Amino acid sequence: MIRDVLTYPNPLLRKKSIDVVEFNDELHTLLDDMYETMMENAGVGLAAIQVAVPLNVLIISLPNDEDFQDKNDLIEAINPKITHKDGEQIFSEGCLSIPGFNEDIKRAQHILVEYNDRNGKLIKIEAEDFPAVAWQHELEHLEGHVFIENLSVTKRKKFEKEWKKEMKSKKK
Repeated sequence: MIRDVLTYPNPLLRKKSIDVVEFNDELHTLLDDMYETMMENAGVGLAAIQVAVPLNVLIISLPNDEDFQDKNDLIEAINPKITHKDGEQIFSEGCLSIPGFNEDIKRAQHILVEYNDRNGKLIKIEAEDFPAVAWQHELEHLEGHVFIENLSVTKRKKFEKEWKKEMKSKKK
């Protein structure tokens, strides 16, 4: 089932998510719904809080060399955490909760992540470059943050002004 994606400045996007304690059918339905929702909205990642579920759950589906998002490569991460990060990169990011807005964001180049899969099995992975960006972006959502909080004060003020203007014009 495709769920509605919350858009900025919905206050739920500021809510810190909580750990999953039961790996059950309800969790599996959430993961399946999140995948359908992400694909419907042409995303590469989605955190559960973006569909109004404050659980530490995220998914990432990166395009392969043919620019195709293969469901076999889908990462379903429950209770994820970064255990190490280093390096630095700047990448132009967008967000399904802030549609139509992209900006360069500074992130770690290389990270180590631990998470549980949909059945509770512990997974440890290494990510760098764009995959590391996707992980860091989605993990921020679980902490109650959106990527625009990484902008400089000047860029953030400009964004807020333009976003409010855009939201007003959509309501008319």
